[in-house]
Amino acid sequence: MIPTTKKEIDALGWDAPDVILFSGDAFIDHPAFGAAVIARVLEDHGYNVAVVPQPNWRDDLRDFKKLGAPKLFFGVTAGAMDSMVNHYTAAKRLRSNDAYTPEGRSGYRPDYAVTVYSNILKQLFPDVPVIIGGIEASLRRLTHYDYWRDTLRPSVLIESKADYLVYGMGERPIVALADAFFNCMDQSQIRRIPQIGYITDTVDNSQETIELSSFEICNSDKIKFAHNFKIIEREANKMHAKRLVERVGQEYVVINPPFPPMSQTEIDAVYALPYTKLPHPRYKGKRIPAYDMIKFSITTHRGCFGGCNFCTIAAHQGKFIQSRSPESICDEAAALSNLPDFKGNISDLGAPTANMYTLGGKDKTICDKCERQSCLFPKMCSNLDHNHSRLLSLYDSVLKTKGIRHAYIGSGIRYDLFLDEKGFLDETSEPYLHSVIVNHTSGRLKVAPEHTSPNVLALMAKPPFTYFETLRREFLKITKAEGLRYQLVPYFISGHPGCTMTDMESLSENQALHGWGQSLFMEQVQDFTPTPMTVSSVMYYTGIDLKSDKKIFVERNIVKKQRQKSFFFNKK
Repeated sequence: MIPTTKKEIDALGWDAPDVILFSGDAFIDHPAFGAAVIARVLEDHGYNVAVVPQPNWRDDLRDFKKLGAPKLFFGVTAGAMDSMVNHYTAAKRLRSNDAYTPEGRSGYRPDYAVTVYSNILKQLFPDVPVIIGGIEASLRRLTHYDYWRDTLRPSVLIESKADYLVYGMGERPIVALADAFFNCMDQSQIRRIPQIGYITDTVDNSQETIELSSFEICNSDKIKFAHNFKIIEREANKMHAKRLVERVGQEYVVINPPFPPMSQTEIDAVYALPYTKLPHPRYKGKRIPAYDMIKFSITTHRGCFGGCNFCTIAAHQGKFIQSRSPESICDEAAALSNLPDFKGNISDLGAPTANMYTLGGKDKTICDKCERQSCLFPKMCSNLDHNHSRLLSLYDSVLKTKGIRHAYIGSGIRYDLFLDEKGFLDETSEPYLHSVIVNHTSGRLKVAPEHTSPNVLALMAKPPFTYFETLRREFLKITKAEGLRYQLVPYFISGHPGCTMTDMESLSENQALHGWGQSLFMEQVQDFTPTPMTVSSVMYYTGIDLKSDKKIFVERNIVKKQRQKSFFFNKK
């Protein structure tokens, strides 16, 4: 068990932990939660790790002091979500619940949790290094638009006063940092570790570097900010990225290139660690809603090459797919039988995009040089292997695993990976869709066309709506043949840059969404929320299409944004 109290640490016989992690979430020892993964990976490398979940930042700060100082460093994460997305709706209204807190209670983490936690730790323990990571830190690593303040903010390193930032999936950089501190490496050696960020007064020019426009320039010139982001996005999508440097005042924020994608052996090792897959005993059976959603789920791979403009997955997990072996996945499936209340049903056998398992370039040398944001938009890359046979084989193996009755696909699927407006793309496409509907859908198949307007879809970097019409036709054909009363659930976004009320009216009246009886479940429309480090957020802030540099319409009035969303339901 990972300790969370002084009593638990004493019971383990430690004089002090090597690393103490502070998290905005309740602590759940499950590989779907970043704090658990980091704790287990560090433990596997011989370090003693303690976790302080959801510390109280409003009292005498006893939660920050109760474990004392670690031997190596403090780690800080806001949790599985950006704290501002966790707290506020797209209309900037305070949410009344928090799925990552016992009993779903709100108010157990601060706004901008990474900054608040880090500042407190630097105040209490000024000589102990603080390393920030997770979604909030990762996506705020450079100058970014903050929707809730409606302004540009500098790198979170500046406001948090942290010593180092780990971005992306942090297993390898956090171990490298722990090893560096344990071996008393000097600052110049530590600053060469991949996939970290730091602040410096001077920049070492021995590495290949791109210097971005300063925070101050971006703050006064939206065009410069947009061009900065193009560079950041381009480098994030490359196999071999360059170091990025951005000036803020008299200092420089330095972001080192990432580690290469994990090998199958490396990612298998992460998921083979001894997670209990349970909430910490401190919660004494209290319900944690986020845990209820994922406790019987299995992650098959990481990354996404879809490149949707409103999505942060590629910016955090990377564009290149890193897949687990079938043996690793089946071992995890078999172990689910040891969990309380498991009835043989895997709730989600998936990932950010469930059907990208093992997919990638046929010729890896082409991928080595590629700078595309998306392998699917504006059209599918001719080098992309979209064969679904390996995924079908995985599904069969999981269903043959002892103790498994059903393995549902709760994650979204990209239907443009197996069909277009003409029909299926190859010989594995129809068998894949048939298998998903018949064997891996509990009654509703979720997909995300996002819109019907060609203009809006182009600004989202999504395929034409005609692809959804093909999917709908094939879905009805399969469910009718199998005698299934299943529903197709399309997700839509209102208020996206470029989207007008006329576009939403057109969406609500689209004939492909009407006249199909009960086979379509039409309740899923989400108001666009600008989140840090996405193309769509930059378009929202600048009013510029980043591909053409032309001005576009952006609905910034919150009331009118809500009308766009409610129009769909009222019209329906």
